[in-house]
Amino acid sequence: MGRTLVELFYDVVSPYSWLGFEVLCRYQHIWNIDLRFRPAFLGGIMQATGNKPPAMLPKRAEYLLKDIKRMAEYYQVPVQISGDDFQRILGKSTLGAMRFITAIDMTQPRYLEPLSREFWIRFWSQHEDISQPENILAVAGQAGLSSEVAQKQLEMISSSAVKNRLKETTEEAIKYGETKVDPFSSFQSDDKDRELQGQ
Repeated sequence: MGRTLVELFYDVVSPYSWLGFEVLCRYQHIWNIDLRFRPAFLGGIMQATGNKPPAMLPKRAEYLLKDIKRMAEYYQVPVQISGDDFQRILGKSTLGAMRFITAIDMTQPRYLEPLSREFWIRFWSQHEDISQPENILAVAGQAGLSSEVAQKQLEMISSSAVKNRLKETTEEAIKYGETKVDPFSSFQSDDKDRELQGQ
């Protein structure tokens, strides 16, 4: 039996995406899957689908806090979440970070996994900003990119090629029926597309 292609659509603003990312990375060889990372923009997905962030839905936020804490402990992923994080998320955009990750995917794909992980660590474990250029460069350094390469990638985030790639990937996630990126994967097996979505 051949390996199954699993595509993970994700945004580093989503703690559920981080949990899914780490589980898939951890077990990809055991599960015999080819894992493909698909950086997308959660803000665009929410706008297109009419979904609302947990901060605007108190009951969902209450459940999400408990659920993420349980899952983080179970999967041993260092997500540190509190009720204050919802306001922090509303006040900052991950668009720049996701464009940077997209630029890396396009030009330096070997750094995609460590870079994505470092963005999650900075945002969800250290509770530090990831929206400003200096913070994006700091994350890139932690992921092992040289300052020269990181600066070049940062300059790419305003290019139409990077913007279009992120937009296309986001639209593809929407096409699959995604509304949250919590985590969302599609996979191909026996010539059929299938989808997995965490709730």
